[in-house]
Parts: sequence; C-alpha cells; structure tokens
Amino acid sequence: MKQHKLFIFILLAALFPSACQKDFLDRKPIIGATEENFYRTEADAIAAVNAAYAPLQFETTTNGGGPHFRWFWGDVMSDDAIKGGSGDNDGNEILQLETFRGPSNTTHLENEWAADYQGIYRANVVLERVPGIEMNAALKTRILGEAYFIRAWFFYNLVTIYGGVPLADHVLAPSEYNLPRADAAQVWALIESDLKTAASSLPLRSGYAQDDLGRITKGAAQALLAKSYLWQKRWAEAEAVANEVVLSNEYQLVTDYASIFTLAGENNAESVFEIQYMNASGGNYDAGANEGSFTPVYQRARGQFEGYGFNLPTEDFVQEFFKEGFEDPRLRSTVFRVGDAMGDRGIFTKEATGGYAHDYYPKKYFAYKSEDAPFGDVNVNGGVNDRVIRYSDVLLMHAEAAAQNANEDGARTSLNLVRKRARGNTPGILPDVTASGQALLDAIYRERRIELGLEGHRFFDLVRTGRAQTALGPLGYLEGTHNLFPIPQSQVQATNGAIRQNPGYN
Repeated sequence: MKQHKLFIFILLAALFPSACQKDFLDRKPIIGATEENFYRTEADAIAAVNAAYAPLQFETTTNGGGPHFRWFWGDVMSDDAIKGGSGDNDGNEILQLETFRGPSNTTHLENEWAADYQGIYRANVVLERVPGIEMNAALKTRILGEAYFIRAWFFYNLVTIYGGVPLADHVLAPSEYNLPRADAAQVWALIESDLKTAASSLPLRSGYAQDDLGRITKGAAQALLAKSYLWQKRWAEAEAVANEVVLSNEYQLVTDYASIFTLAGENNAESVFEIQYMNASGGNYDAGANEGSFTPVYQRARGQFEGYGFNLPTEDFVQEFFKEGFEDPRLRSTVFRVGDAMGDRGIFTKEATGGYAHDYYPKKYFAYKSEDAPFGDVNVNGGVNDRVIRYSDVLLMHAEAAAQNANEDGARTSLNLVRKRARGNTPGILPDVTASGQALLDAIYRERRIELGLEGHRFFDLVRTGRAQTALGPLGYLEGTHNLFPIPQSQVQATNGAIRQNPGYN
C-alpha cells in the first residue's frame, strides 16, 4: 500500500480502430517530472490519464514479479479449465489455488493486489490533480470520467476477489499507509458512485474519434454498473441500467461469433470494454508492466506451438456444448480439439504438443505466428486484446436481472438474441428459450457459460449466483471460505494486522 511519488509514463492511447495497426508510442519517463511541476497543461492531463490506463494491461507487477491474469481466477478456479502446464510443479501455486488449498502468500495474489492498487493510485492522482488544470472543459470532464471508471474497475476486481479492502479513495498520505479493510458494502458504494459519475461524464462510443476507439465509454461504465448491481442482487437497478445500454443502440452482436476473437475483430461492434494490447512494445519478463499480453503464450499448446499450455478446458466444459442434442457451433471458436488446425502453427496432435496427453486447448486468445511481435521477446509482447465486457454479456446480464425482476418476457428476448446469433443460418439448433421461473434462470446461467466461456467469468458467476458449492464442491470448494481469496499475507504483516485475513485462511 505504500505510495511513492508518481513519475508519469506516457501511454499514447492503446486505442485503435478495428483491424488497424496498433500505433501507440512506447512509454518513456519524463525526466524530472514530478507531482510538483507536472500537472499544468492539457497535455499533462492526457498523459496522466493515459498512465492510469496502463495498469489495465499489467499481467505482471512493475518490479517484474510473477504473472496474474483474469483467467487464473475466472477460469482455472472454476469447472471450465484446469491449470495445465508441464506438470504439477509448473505453476504449483496455481494448482494449490485451483484445488482450494492455496496459501495466502502466493505471488499471484500479491501481484493482483499490487496491480489493482497501482491502478487506483494512478486514477486518484488524475482525480486530484487534473481539476486544477486550465484546459478544454469537455475534455477535462471526459478525462475525469475515464479515471472514475478505472478506479471503479480496480475496486471491482478487489472486492470480488478479496471482499472488503482498504478504501484508498484518494492519494494516501504516509500516515494512512496502514488503512484497515473497509466493509464490502462500502467498497460497492464507492464503485457505484464512481460508475455513475463516469457514465454521466463520458461520451457514447460513437462520440469518440476513430483514433480514440478503445477508450472508456458511457456504455462501459453502465455495463460495469449493471454487473455490480447483479453482485448485490439489486435486480431492478441492474435491469434498468443494462437496458439503457441496449437502448443506446451503440452496440450490436456481430454476425460471425468466431470473428470476435480475431485481430480484425478487436474493438468491433459488440466491444463494450476491451483492454488493449500491442505486439511491438519490446517489453520483456524482467521489465514488467508491458503493453503486450502474456496470455497467448501461456494458453498456447507446448511443443511445436511454442506455448506453455495453461488454462486447459475440462471435459465437463466441452460436454456442456452438446447438452441440447447437437454441437453448439460456438465450441469451434472456444476450444481446439485434436485434428484442428491451430492457426498457422500446425495441426493439433498430441505428439505435436510434445507428447502431453491433453485433449483440449483454449482458442479465444490464440495468436497466429504471423502476428508475433516483430522484435524483442514474442512471448511477452502478444497483441491480443482482452475482451472484458461484450454486448452479449450485457444482454445476458439484462436477461438475468429481468428474470429475477419478474420480467420474463424481457429476459427471454435478451437471452434469445444471443442464441439467435449463435444459431446463425443453421436451422434446427439453439431454438428460442420459452421457459419460465427457475428453468429460465438456469437457461440464462447456462448460456453465460457457453457464450462467455474461457473469458474469465465462470468462477465469479458461480459465486455471485450461489451455485459454487454445487459445481465446485467436488473440487474442494467450501462456501463461506472459498467464495473469497486470501488477502496476501504480506499486506497483513506490513500493516501490523490492520488488514485482517479472510476467514478460513492462515
């Protein structure tokens, strides 16, 4: 939690039009720039908010610590995937977490905490320093809206992973470094306030110039607010705000589901919130905080495919795509099976993976060899964007909230729009859902698992809907303990016990 003087790093907007080259500059320190002499011009304000965007990309801490990914928590911790790797000792800390035996001092938990609070700190700097800058009023309002969203996003990560956390809602003075944990309700209240402010301050997606496509929008703030309301079981509010996104007509489901996860599909018509990555930053493992993504190499098969083989789909997950009596066509865009072409890297055989006996590999964050970084270490400079909130997610959030709010017609309408897109022009599959009551809710939950599979949602969906014990109990999950992760032990020690550990962890 210790905060240091901020040295601004320019991140010239990892924000690009769909299917265009990602032309943003390397971050470079501004020599001699400190909080005392920096925040004076419009350019300074833009640089500050761009620096606040940067921790969204962090897949390792700035001191080169171990990795942390949304799919660690959302996929590997669920019944959709297993750790993978070369064996139990490859990422053993992840295995301990996956089997709900994880200690409270893993580097992965440390890095998640550090990245989230780094993002909060940078957002707080923007919120405190930019208001005093003389600049274009509309741009200032937008920049502050972006910072409010960024702060809300990182607190959302923290509260859903750890529960109540220190409420660093301003740049901390040295005397405040030992803040105790706030109640989860207080964290949710700050998230709600920040997202409402962001939504009222930010332009619609169509209000941005093409060069700024990828920046935080009003729709992104509303979508995350709807998700926050779902966590709190505030059904009427969740339905209303999700419906605002729908009625904005800013988003639409693209025709081809498979195209979403291609390079050309980045920032497409259904992208609501997408973390931008580039393949030419020249980053490396030791530097940390790269603009490139580590996810493609971590999830790619080993052997000739030159990956690490993590986040492997389970048989239970794959079989979910067959439970209506046919193969759901989305499986082909979600999972590689033996005999499939793994892009331009070759045909998937077990022999080609180095002899690892895995039947399935994840596909959504696969990168073609032709898309590798043109220089530097290709493994840490992946250019695949992280699709965090898609329009189909918003529709399914609306469906869930509407069903819980006794608006079953509205729930079925939103649910069936998602199924219609998946059905495409293939008759006889994915018929419209006509169910009511619990059967309708179950259909919505199942649709989320298939539509959003391996995108980091499953564990959190199970926890917030009260289904985790049933689904994950055989894996070692215990409700009341494993619905939250342990607070990093270093934080408990560094604050002399001001931060208390979650129940059930040492």
